[in-house]
This record gives sequence, structure tokens and C-alpha cells, in this order.
Amino acid sequence: MPVLRAGKEQMYMNNADDITNEEFDAKSLYQIGYGLYVLTTRDGDKDNGCIVNTVMQVTSTPPLIAVVVSKQNYTCGLIQKTGKLNINSLSESTPFEVFKHFGYQSGKDTDKFAGCSPERSANGLIILPKHTVGYLSLEVERELDFGTHIQFMCTPVEGKLLSDEETVSYTYYQNNIKPKPQPEKKSGFICRICGYVYEGSTLPDDYICPICKHGVADFEPI
Repeated sequence: MPVLRAGKEQMYMNNADDITNEEFDAKSLYQIGYGLYVLTTRDGDKDNGCIVNTVMQVTSTPPLIAVVVSKQNYTCGLIQKTGKLNINSLSESTPFEVFKHFGYQSGKDTDKFAGCSPERSANGLIILPKHTVGYLSLEVERELDFGTHIQFMCTPVEGKLLSDEETVSYTYYQNNIKPKPQPEKKSGFICRICGYVYEGSTLPDDYICPICKHGVADFEPI
């Protein structure tokens, strides 16, 4: 499949921590709305899934879907190899354990579907009907390399609505699903995204959260 590479200016803008404009507040990025989805794919007899938050319909005629995945995700390489993926749109009733299972561990180290007899769509990939409002089966047409992330431009080949529940937004997840962090009384910084605590009196300028991969702009003192 064709691979397009973003220019230096675009790649630079991907990292909000690198922007030195004093008028730019990285927190202003939080106003952008996101959903939360379980992306599933398969290579041979190996199934995998991960949580993604950047999925959008780009065109309607013909329909074209953009999906952005971090290169650090094991799933990203599987998509590049197979060119197929499913997007499962999670509902507001999805328990935190689902987000933890698919988002806080790597499929490179564990089989996220071990012991399960999951349902599959026509393309052979897993769907999650229990906590899913609907799903899309996608085929990759081309990809755009942004340095840290890959944007997959995809054509839908199958799609079904499974529930009339509301699709969960990232804001709803933060406010209503994710447990509130309960850090111990100690010196350090806590990640606003995933709750990881960095112990120490000073947070390095180039520090990256080992759990969610966000930079220092998303940490605050305890």
C-alpha cells in the first residue's frame, strides 16, 4: 500500500511539548473531542486489539475513514502487514476493566483474547458485541507517516449497529469511568491522562509517561 510521509513542519507540530510559542497553551488541545474504540486486527492465528481515540469519517461518497495509531502500539505493525482492521465503538456502559485490558498492556507480551471464543465479522476479525454500539470493518487504502504515528486511510467493507446506547467520549471516560487516582503522600508528579505517578522533586523536560506516552504537559505536581 502507498506510504506518504509528512513534511518536517507537520511532524514538528505533532509534539505539543516542542512548541515554544508563549501564546500556545497545550491544555487548549483538550477541547478537541474524541471517542474511544477497540481496534482489532489479526495476523495468521494471532489476534490483537488496542484502544484508540482518533477515528473519523473523512468523506461520504465514497466513504473514507481515517484511523491514527501510535507506532509504539504492537497493533500498528499488524495493520501495516495485513491491511485489515475492525473498529469497535465502545458504549458509555463499558467498564473500566475493558479499557485497562486493551489499553494498559501490549499484545506483544500477552494474548488479550486468551481463553475467549469471540465473535468475528466477515473479514475474520474480532468484534466485541457486549460493550459495542457498533463496528466497522475496514481495509487500508494508503497510510501517512507522521513520525510518531501512522494515519491509515481506510474503506469500510462492513458495518453494523449493535446497540442504541451512546458512544463513549474521551471526556465521559475521564469523568465517569476511569477511577480517580489516589496517590500516596509523596513528592512527585501525576499524569492527568492515566494516573501514573513519577516520584521525584523535578520532572525532566523530555520525560514521557511509560503508560500512556504523553509528555510533561500532561503532568501536574502531587
